[in-house]
Amino acid sequence: MRGLDRKCVIVTGGGGAIGGAICRRFAGYGCAVGIFDRNLAAAEAVAADIRKGGGRAFVSGVDIADYGAVAKDIAGFEAEIGPTDILVNNAGWDRFVNFVDTTPDLWDQLIAINLRGPLNMTHVVLKGMASRGHGRVVNIASDAGRVGSSQEAVYSACKGGIIAFTKTVAREMARKGITLNAVCPGPTDTPLLAAVAGDDERGQKVRAALIGAIPMKRVGQPEDIPGAVCFLASDDAAFITGQTISVSGGLTMHG
Repeated sequence: MRGLDRKCVIVTGGGGAIGGAICRRFAGYGCAVGIFDRNLAAAEAVAADIRKGGGRAFVSGVDIADYGAVAKDIAGFEAEIGPTDILVNNAGWDRFVNFVDTTPDLWDQLIAINLRGPLNMTHVVLKGMASRGHGRVVNIASDAGRVGSSQEAVYSACKGGIIAFTKTVAREMARKGITLNAVCPGPTDTPLLAAVAGDDERGQKVRAALIGAIPMKRVGQPEDIPGAVCFLASDDAAFITGQTISVSGGLTMHG
């Protein structure tokens, strides 16, 4: 894709299944990658893969819900690697519970990771992007934020908020050479999905029901996500902003 070589990219949740796939794909296009993940060991493992391939990688174990820590670690990334050209807000977390059985403490955890974290990251990098007159922000939302998802009420609310946030800031930054877009994965084969489904008979039924609902008759793989992310971050998507793209095998189709 055009315009990715030598760009400096930050990916939150970069040590996870989807985040790691995104980091490796950007590195394959010649980008220097900042892997921001509270799971420092997982982030270091992704960085090691990138470095083995001759790429540049920076690792941060920052808590993205902490604005001061975010500002400090982004400054560290930019001092070592270079100004942030691309931000991918990928970090996310959920717990599957009916809303009436949740607690305010759980709401706070979900909002901190899934909503406040992306706000913090975006707020810090946008100022530099605006001063340079160029930047790309790709927010990993979810189809749960578009159509809802049982037992994911607060997570869905956060992801719906991310979609609205993306569109609003895309309008504000359009004349400054900065685009913001959202990618919404459908059910994807990650540790979170595995934990929800489980290995018992009920879990197998849940997985079978998911596959049956997806027109392509399979759940997504982490490697299915980076193509859309890298495209939206590239020069090939220079005239695309404020858009939401589902990567769901056709599970959700919006006009």
